[in-house]
Amino acid sequence: MPEPRRSTIDAGEVERFSALAAEWWNPNGKFRPLHKFNPIRLAYIRDQVAARFGRDPRAARPFEGLRFLDIGCGGGLLCEPMARLGAEVVGADASATNIEVAKLHAAEVGVTVDYRATTAEDLADAGEKFDVILNMEVVEHVADIDLFVGKCGEMLKPGGIMFVATINRTLKALGLAIIGAEYVLRWLPRGTHQFGKLVRPDELEKALAGAGLAIIDRTGVTYNPLADRWQRSKDMDVNYMVLAEKAPDGDTA
Repeated sequence: MPEPRRSTIDAGEVERFSALAAEWWNPNGKFRPLHKFNPIRLAYIRDQVAARFGRDPRAARPFEGLRFLDIGCGGGLLCEPMARLGAEVVGADASATNIEVAKLHAAEVGVTVDYRATTAEDLADAGEKFDVILNMEVVEHVADIDLFVGKCGEMLKPGGIMFVATINRTLKALGLAIIGAEYVLRWLPRGTHQFGKLVRPDELEKALAGAGLAIIDRTGVTYNPLADRWQRSKDMDVNYMVLAEKAPDGDTA
């Protein structure tokens, strides 16, 4: 008998986020921390994409002509801003419930996004290709990180870039991102993150290298309680983002 096909999907994680789907666009609901986090993510993506593809970040639609994939897109909190900036956006999520919520919201606000209830492996196996992949707060929820990152790497065009945001597996992250955020402050539902599934930067770099991608930028993201906002930082002990690139055709470096 043939071996069962490997999957990136953790059914428990999909079920957990599906149950919260109606909350995605409520800035004061259970995804409030993500709404607070969004501005720093959006600014980082905008500036890095503009720099890598020679675009003016102040233009009305600087991403015109670029094809984006937001993998694990949830309710579309990143898809819609990318579409407004001119990108052709595919939003993919393993939760059909999340995708239905995302479709409804996009229709309500008049933004065009190609939403699909699917997986990274199915998209890659179908031959989909993208200039930019947004892989934000997803790797700590998948069943097989090497397979997931590898399939994402397959979908990047030569010279394409992928953003990855996740949480480091440190005692500091356990205290702040899990115990603090989920149990003390109750910013997130309990069980949103499992400590053993958090991803250290060296583990992520190894997975990216195995997918043929090289890290070209990295930054920590910390919360400033006095200003009540997130900001970029050199501290990668808890939240961090990396930018990885696929070598252009003919470049083996």
